[in-house]
Formats: sequence, C-alpha cells, structure tokens
Amino acid sequence: MAAGPCGGHGPRWALPLRPPLCLACAVETLGDGSASLVRKKHVLSRLQDALAWQALPVVQLLAPDERVCMHLIGTLFGMLHSVEDSSALNLLVEVLVRLVVELKSEQYLYCILDESQKELCKANTMRSSLPTFSLLGKLADAIPGFAEIVVVKHNNLVDHLLMGLTYPNESIKAAVCYLYGKLYSSPAGTERLSGHFEERLCGVFLNTLGSAQTKELQVNCLGLLKELLKSDHFVSILMNNAKTEEETENPDFLEGENPLPLVLKKLLLTRDEMLQAASSHCMAAVLVHSPSRYAPAFIHADVPEFLFECLLCKSEILIWSVYCCLLLLTEERLFFSKCHTVYGIESLVRSLQGVLLLNNVELHKQGLLLFTEILKRQPVEIKLFTNRGVCIEAIDVLMETVNCPVLEVAVEAVKAVAAFLRKDHVSSPPVPYEELQKLLEAVLKRCADLSPPQSIKRHASYLERAVSPSVTEVFISALSTLFTVVPSMRNKFSKKLASSSFIRLTLELKARFCSVQSNPVLNHTCSSFLCSLCLNLYSATEKTRTSSQEEQEMSELLQKGLPQLNYTIAESLLLLSETPEPFFLDQSLCSHQHCFVLLLYFAYSFGDRFVPDAELFLAVRNFLLSAQDHGDCLPPHILRAAFYLLAVCQDKGKALDVRSLSTIRRILDNLTDLSLVYVHCPPLLKFFLCYPELMGRFGHQVLQLWFSWEDCKQTEVEESDFGSSDQLNSANPLLPILKSNSSILLILLDLVCSSSVEVAWKVLMTLRTFLERNEDVLVCDLLRSRFLQILQQLLVESSSATLQANRNLPVLLNLLFLVQLRSKGIRELDSTDFKLLHQVCNLCGKCRPRDTDLLQPSLNFLYWSLHQTTPCSQQRAVAVLLSSVSLLELLQKVLECTWLWSPPSRPASLSSEDALLCSGWLLVASLLLYQHRYNTEVHQTLSVDLKEVLNTVIFRNKKPILLLVSIMQFLRAVLRQNFSSALLVIVGQNTALNAAQPQPSSVQDTALHPLAMQQVFLLVVSLQNLLVHVQLQKDLLLSQAVVACLETLVEYLYVKNQDVALHVASQPWHRFLLFTLLSGGQKSFLQPAVLRLMTLFVRYQSSNIISQKEISQIIQEAAEASIAELPEATSHALHLFLSQVREQ
Repeated sequence: MAAGPCGGHGPRWALPLRPPLCLACAVETLGDGSASLVRKKHVLSRLQDALAWQALPVVQLLAPDERVCMHLIGTLFGMLHSVEDSSALNLLVEVLVRLVVELKSEQYLYCILDESQKELCKANTMRSSLPTFSLLGKLADAIPGFAEIVVVKHNNLVDHLLMGLTYPNESIKAAVCYLYGKLYSSPAGTERLSGHFEERLCGVFLNTLGSAQTKELQVNCLGLLKELLKSDHFVSILMNNAKTEEETENPDFLEGENPLPLVLKKLLLTRDEMLQAASSHCMAAVLVHSPSRYAPAFIHADVPEFLFECLLCKSEILIWSVYCCLLLLTEERLFFSKCHTVYGIESLVRSLQGVLLLNNVELHKQGLLLFTEILKRQPVEIKLFTNRGVCIEAIDVLMETVNCPVLEVAVEAVKAVAAFLRKDHVSSPPVPYEELQKLLEAVLKRCADLSPPQSIKRHASYLERAVSPSVTEVFISALSTLFTVVPSMRNKFSKKLASSSFIRLTLELKARFCSVQSNPVLNHTCSSFLCSLCLNLYSATEKTRTSSQEEQEMSELLQKGLPQLNYTIAESLLLLSETPEPFFLDQSLCSHQHCFVLLLYFAYSFGDRFVPDAELFLAVRNFLLSAQDHGDCLPPHILRAAFYLLAVCQDKGKALDVRSLSTIRRILDNLTDLSLVYVHCPPLLKFFLCYPELMGRFGHQVLQLWFSWEDCKQTEVEESDFGSSDQLNSANPLLPILKSNSSILLILLDLVCSSSVEVAWKVLMTLRTFLERNEDVLVCDLLRSRFLQILQQLLVESSSATLQANRNLPVLLNLLFLVQLRSKGIRELDSTDFKLLHQVCNLCGKCRPRDTDLLQPSLNFLYWSLHQTTPCSQQRAVAVLLSSVSLLELLQKVLECTWLWSPPSRPASLSSEDALLCSGWLLVASLLLYQHRYNTEVHQTLSVDLKEVLNTVIFRNKKPILLLVSIMQFLRAVLRQNFSSALLVIVGQNTALNAAQPQPSSVQDTALHPLAMQQVFLLVVSLQNLLVHVQLQKDLLLSQAVVACLETLVEYLYVKNQDVALHVASQPWHRFLLFTLLSGGQKSFLQPAVLRLMTLFVRYQSSNIISQKEISQIIQEAAEASIAELPEATSHALHLFLSQVREQ
C-alpha cells in the first residue's frame, strides 16, 4: 500500500504520510473479502491517521468522485456488521464518522441513516445491532444537526431504539440511552418525540434505570434523564408515572407508586460519588420545576436522609448537588415535620467543617445558605440542638465563617448566625453561654466590614529401655492388631494412644532401631502402626467433612513416606525447614515433610507437644514459605495441619512478619473453600483474628465456620454456669478476642445478616454475653453505627414482603435492643440514635401485626429510647415517632388485635402475640404521656374503644397478667389526661355494661363521662382482685402497677366528682383487701404496694379502712427498720406515706 509499488493507481492517490499511503489501494484492501483482518485493521489505522492529520488531501481525492465516496462508505458500513473484533469495530466507527464529517455532504449522512434502517430491520438478533447504535451515537456527537435530521426525516429509527431498550443486554441498552439522550437534547427532538416518550418510552426507561447494573448503562440513563428533566412536561410525566399492569406483575420493578424518587434514592446508596452526584443533580432538576408539587414524593421516599449521608464525602461536585437539592426541599414544610432535619443536622454541620477546608467560595456560600434556611424554617416544637456537642460544633463553624476574609461568605455567615440565635435553637440546657458570647463578639467585630453590601507413659518408659528390636516389634504389632480385632473401639483406642504419646514413642523407636535401613521388619511394623493410627484419628476427628478422596491421598502419603522417616525428632524438625534444590523436584523431601507435619498435627491435637513451641512455629513457617517460593501446591490436609500447628504455637513464637503473612494469604486465596483447612479450635480462631492482614480477608469466613461448628446449647449452659471471667473466657474463647479487637464486632454483625438463622442466633448469644460483661461505651457506639448502615441498606433494597421473610432480621433487632439495654441509666441521644429511631419506625411501618418476631424487639427499642434519655432528647424522639404515620397505623392495628386474637390455652404463659400486645400498649401509653407533656405535633391519630379497654381489665377473659398491667398503664395515661388527647380518639358509647337493660344516664354518669358509675365500681373490684392475685405470686413490680392504676382512677374521680371519689375510697372491701395483703408475715406493712395503698386511704380520709392504730404500727415498724437497707421502691413509698400522714 505504499505509494511507489502500488501498481497502476498513479501518484495522485498517494497521501503524504510516512510511509506514504495509496488511498486507492486502501479502498481495495478494505473491500477485498480474502484480505486478513489484521491487514484491514492496519489499513483502517492508516486511514484514521490520514483523516486526523491530512484530512484536506483525503477530501480533495474523494470529494470529486461521488461513486468512490459511496463505495468506501458502503464498504466500511458493511464491515461494521461483519467484523467481531472490538478494536476493529472502534476503528471502523471512528473512520466512518470522520469521513462523513470531513466530506461535509448530507447525502453521505443520509446514506448511512438509510443503511442503518435497513440493517436494523433485517438484524436476526438485537445483539447484532450494537455497532449500528454505537455509530449513530458517535455521529450525533460529531454532527450538530444530526438529532433534527433523525427525528424529522428518519423517525422510523426511533422504534428500533425502543426495542433495543427492552433487550436484555446492558451494552445495547447503554448505546440506545446515549442516542436517546442526543435526540432529546435538541428542541426538535423534544417536540417531535414528546408523544413517543409519554406513550411508550417513559415506563420502559424508568425500569431500565432502576434495574441497571453496569456503570456505563447507569451513566447513560442519567444522561438521558438529565435532558428529559429540562422539560416541565416530561418532569410531570415522570413524577406522575404509575405502574402498568405488566410492571406490577414484574417482581424486579421498584416498589412504590412513584418509581423515580426510589430509583434516584437507590443510586445514592451505590457509594459511587459520580452516580450520587448525578442522582442528586437530577433530583434538583425535578424540584426546581415546582418544589411544592414534587418535594413530597421525595420526602415520603425518605430521600433526604440519604442526601444528608452523602454530605460526609470529599467530592465538591457531590456536596454542591446535595446542597442544592436539600435547599429546594426546605421549601416544603413536610421536610421539617417528618424530622429529616433532626436526622441530618449533625451531617450538615460536619459537612460544613470539611467544606471550609476547601478553596471553594461558592460551596461555602451554598452550604451556609442551606444551614440558614433550615435554622429559619425549623418548627419551634422540634429541637435541633439538644446535643451540646453538635451545638458547639455548629458555633465553631459559624465562628470560622464569620471571620472568613471573603466578604460574601461572611455575609452569609452572619445571616446564619441570626437564624441560629433564635430562642428555641439555643434554649436547650446546658446552654453553651461561653461559646455563644465569643460568637456574638465575632459578629460585632465584622459589622463594619459587612455594612456595605455584605486467640501409658510408663509403657513408653519401658520400651525406651528395651534393648531387643524384636520385642518392640511384637508389642507394636500387637497394638496394630487391636485396631481390627475390636473395630467399634478403634477410634476411642486411637485417641487414647495419641494422648499417651505413642506417636512420639514410635518415631523415637524408628530413629533408634531403623536408621540406615536396619531392622526393616520393625520399620514396617512401626510405619503401618502410625499409618493406621493417623487414619483412625482422621475419621474420628473429621466427621463433618471426611472425604474418601482425601483419606485415600493421606493413606498413600503415609504408606510411602513413613518407612523413610527414620530420623530423630530434632533431625525431622530441621528437615521440615529445609528448602528443596531449586532446579529439581525433591519428592522424597516433600514426602518426609508432609508425613512429619501430619504426625505433629495428630499428636498436638491430643496434647502430646513433644517439640518446643517456638521451634515448631519457626519450622512450620519456613515450610510454608519454601513451598510457596517453589510453587508447590500443598494439599488441603497438609495445609490444615500446618495452620493448626502455627496456631497452637503462636503464643510462644515471634509474630509473623509481612512476608510470612503475605505467603499465607496467597496460599489461602488459592483455595476454593476455606473450610478445607479449618480446624475448630480456639487457637486457630485467634490466629486468624490477631493479624489484621488475615482478619480483613478471611475473618468473616473463619467466624462463619466457627459458629457453624460451635455447639450453641452447650455454650449457653456453660455461660450460665460460669461465674468468673476466666471460666467464661475458657467456655467461650471468642470473648477475650472481642475485648482486645472490637472491630470484629462488625464482622459478627455481618454474620447476623448474611448467615443461616442458626448461626445468627449463636452470634447473638455470644454478643449478648460480651455486652453484659464489657463496659466499653465505644463498643456500643460502633455497633449502633453499623446497625444504622445495615437497616438503611435493608429498607432501601427490600420490599415489605422481603423484610417479613428475612429470618435474620429479628436476630439483628434483638441485638440492637440488647445494645440499648447495655446503656445503663439516662443518656443523651446522638444523631445515630435518632437515625436508628427513624429507620426502626420505617421498618415497623412495613410490617403486619403478625410479624411478632420483627415487631417485638422494634417496639421495645422505641419504648426504651423514650425512657432512657434526657428530657430534651426525649422531646425530639417523640417528634420522630409521631411523625411516622406508618408506625402509628401499625400501632393502631396492634391495639385492635387485643380484642381479635383468641386467648392462649394456657393463660399463665405469655405468647409472642401477647408479648407484642404488651409492648404496643406500653409504647402507646408513653406516646400519650410525652405528646401531652411536650405538645408535639400529631400527624396521625389513634382510636381506642374505651368499652373494650374497660371490659378487658374488668372481666380479664384469660388475658395474661402482664398484658392486663400494660393496658392499665394505657388506662392511667388517658385518665391523667381526662380522656382528652390530640393523639387519641376515644370511641364507643357510654352505656351500661348490661346492654340488654340499658339504664338512664345518672347525674354521676354525666359527671364521670366517658366513664359510668357501674364501670367504675366493676373496675375497682377487678383491680382489687388483680392486686391479690399478683401479691400471692410475689410479683412486686406488677402489684405496684395495679396500685398505681387504682391511685390514678381515684384521682380522676376526685376531679370529676369528689363524693364519688370518697365513696369509692371508703368501700369496706378495701379493708378485707388490706388484711389479705398484710397476711404475708412480719413487716408486711413495709411493702411498696401496701404502703402506697394505705397512702391512698389516708389521703382520701378512709378511716373505716385504716385506723390510727394501724398508722402508728406502720410508723413503729419503720422506726425499727434500717432505712438505708430498704429497697429504693419501699423507701420512696414510705416517704410518701409519712408525708401524707403529716398533712392530715
């Protein structure tokens, strides 16, 4: 193809390249069917160079002859669909595009479009259309008016694009999305393809974006979406798109009525900052059209929480996109009432801290603007800064920005300070007065600048003294015979021999009598004995994975190698560390080494440690290094023995160096399954977990194997029996390892999520014991953070049905509750706690009342979150819970199940359903109390049938005592609020209990509304009977709960009608009740329930119930008792009683 010898084409076809290129020869070569692909690729490469550097000579040669141009274009287009080599295809596309661009004639573009249409019509499969779509996309990039030409004159191509988008090949989908994006980027494309999008493309595109797996397809889909979101019409279609019947039947289609927010939220979870930035950019592109119209869909999809999470990244582009998106969301009140700002305020403050380290003024301003808008619009009743640490961090950010030398940043900072100094932001104690003072001083100092614009022995001894090899041979032979004479006992017999040092003994006999090929009969007998002993031990100890193939390989190795292994133990140890010659394979040495490693393994497994640990550790390490350096592929049973020996000797040897750890890692990486070399013993577990290089790569697999092999019931019994820490660590060797390396906890949490339910429960048991005995607060914080990530992932990627079917999720939730119970006393909730509250609320909203295993730990978590915190955090927690409509709807269904579920056959036992009802009633009672206390905004009310509640307590109906007491806690809450609550709607008419004979409403009934007198008396009698019942069971906690309900009832009656209250308090039955409670023996008066009951009678002047003599007796008993030794509940009740007596 050089210009000189090309033949008769002449010099005019020569192109000035080095070496010269004959254009005519190039065209002929490309059209020659017999030419090789390599030759054609060479020609294409030369043509590419010519068009890139010598385009003008090429055009001057081709342009005058239309026939040659059409022939060349046709040839190139034909090759596009006959060549499969990807590099050749790329060259073809590049040359075609450059050729059309340089020729500057629309007829050649039309030619390609016509041929593309024909090719797409006749394609046998859509896969063969990929080159065509790729070519069209490149042409769209290179030719400005391409999109208009396609949609106006070749719009039949669009139907093929839609078919490509439904084809199950993401490369084709990516090419199609790219071309669609180019078409919709032009005004003509937007106008002419509007109907196509609305009627055909929208649903298919959303499904494609939601199920995209490759980065290429995700990026191209987002590119198309970005163009579509420029049109208000397309935004309306995308945001109002409902699932079709076909999509509803598709299990892969996104859950929810509006898929676009869910798709974009899913992309935020990818941890790919480019995709996250594109996703948030698209959200902002939607919201900018109408925040009030479109923001609720994103808020209900919980998008804001994931946007706040993205703020912890380092990408300026992503942070800017998230700031813009959140700023638009602040225009919707729902953004605040759903407590998203409570969830994300700490992330925003930390983001601003990081942003201020960057040299990006616009990013500083945008972040401050977002902070200001949140501060300005935050509802007064929902506090943002109850955590002093976050508040101080916010002040530090404001201080730094106020002092910023860039005036525009300082202006925005002063606006943020003004919003921050709102009373409800800085009134939560403890108020950081010193920091606030410094902030104000900094603002005043800048005023002038801002003014302008702003882990048998005796048999051996006998044989060692024996002189005759023949006697030794008879004895060893007799032992071997016992293996076959009593087959049922051979495994037990083998274990006894191994634990009595017979492996060491036999090796020493071989070294003493059989070296230098002497005493071959004794050598054979000893070797056969050791072989049988090892194989018996193998079958006895490897029951769970005994492999006939592995056993056969081991047998062949021992039979071949043991007769040659006649060295002393010290010599064998040196042999183990020896390196084979580099240029030939020393099979004999390898065989000796492998046999000795196996013998050591079985001996050490049964306590016969006849080699110093430090020396053995070094020898085994060198053995593994040598094998790896020479490319030897050690069989699994040898590796298993070697790793076991390393593990049991590691405490006496030096820590492995980087090279050794790298070698071990490479060896393990080449295994198909780590279980092939796993030995269930504490030292091996510690070995893998004490080296970060091994734990990071294999820790998950090792712990999975550990718990799979561990006996859960045995561990549970052992843990309950052992009181001391040393005994417990011996029973569960993972505990001390956990204490020294708490990061292993994260692996255990992953096991809870990904393992079988059996393994997950074993992990839970271990973590429970660890949490009960470990006082490290940081461990709980670490677990809570990881819990949050897991719940976020589960809730985003799982549907309601998937969550309900997840058998490991209840284990995870139980563990979360255990972590919470580990936190003793009152503590302030941090941002992670509030995020967990939010996620658990969402989880509850996706459950049914029958999902007791999920709901029980979840409701317990919510309940204790309300009660184990400070008032300020409590107020925010109540706001978070009450903002979750789905949680309240679930609680409504749980309460209703109290009347619907039939009682158990054994009412004394608490079924899982009843336990859930208890948690539900207790949580609702707490929400009623704290909503009233803090006047929290209510988004969804609860309704309760008062008649059903009263009848349950009055008639009991085989309900468990604990459930009755839980309902009484609810009853106390509504009585305290006079049955008036913004959260609760009381339903049911106030009629007599005997519906067949309704009584007319009396004056008392009217005063006590919604209670009736008959209900009051029946309720009092029921509480009296219940109090006797729980007192006989010695359940002091329940008895106090019953008395508390009686106290609240009488208080309510006293407010409504004093005569009725005094009448109820002086009922003669109370005195019989008091005698019954006092029949328990000496000092029966000094019981909390009895003291509180008598305090009630004294308060309401019931002298017929408790006399002055009895009051004096109580005072006498109290005087004789040691107040300091009384329980806290008794001491408190006695104090109340004495105070009440003093007031009378």
